[in-house]
Amino acid sequence: MTREQRMTEVFVEVADSLTDDFDLIDFLQQLSVRCMELLNVAAVGILLADAHETLQTMAASDEHTRLLELFALQHDQGPCVDCYKSGQARTNINLTDQATTARWPQFAVRATETGFVATNALPLRLRGRVIGALGLFQTDPAPLSDQDITLAQALADVATIAILQQRTLDHSQVERAQLQYALTSRIVLEQAKGILAERWQVSLDDAFTAFRDYSRANNLRLAQLAREIANGTFDTTVIPHPNRPTVKS
Repeated sequence: MTREQRMTEVFVEVADSLTDDFDLIDFLQQLSVRCMELLNVAAVGILLADAHETLQTMAASDEHTRLLELFALQHDQGPCVDCYKSGQARTNINLTDQATTARWPQFAVRATETGFVATNALPLRLRGRVIGALGLFQTDPAPLSDQDITLAQALADVATIAILQQRTLDHSQVERAQLQYALTSRIVLEQAKGILAERWQVSLDDAFTAFRDYSRANNLRLAQLAREIANGTFDTTVIPHPNRPTVKS
């Protein structure tokens, strides 16, 4: 599949998001995958501000990146934090550079320990209003091209459009309630991942992939399924085990 075809798929997914049963978490998770494909970066994290203007991790391409973003939020430092506060992109940052280490000492060390050597952060914004940040992490020190940075910002803008759905643009109270619901849903999603990972004795990433694949295959909302798993009302044995081969009939 060409890059142009993958870009088209992203915009089709955004169009599909403008519906009553739109699953925000699932969309952002899929967008992180699309960013990796289109921009050839190693990992992606998406942060959103809650009702109190506090950043929260909403999606990440893998568990290591999610933990790195949480670490950045705990220490209130890193390119995504700065990007959200300033509303300006932070691009082609060398994580091994002394200036970067001096500016974000804890974050730079943890990021390089995770295996990343460069990072970029793009604001999620609409008409000057910033609601979060898109983080791109690289294991290759080669800087992203101007074309890639432009595309990354376009993808960040696409994410913002999906979050601030057309029916909420003029209703700030409803909009904030939906964002808060999505943030709460993300917490429940992490609980469901942990339950499945422990039950199956697999990694959190493998547990999430199996859980999400089942949700999509059965037309179930990700957040609702996570709640049922977390409160014990869903029979998790019906979800195919990630390490168990599928028996073909």
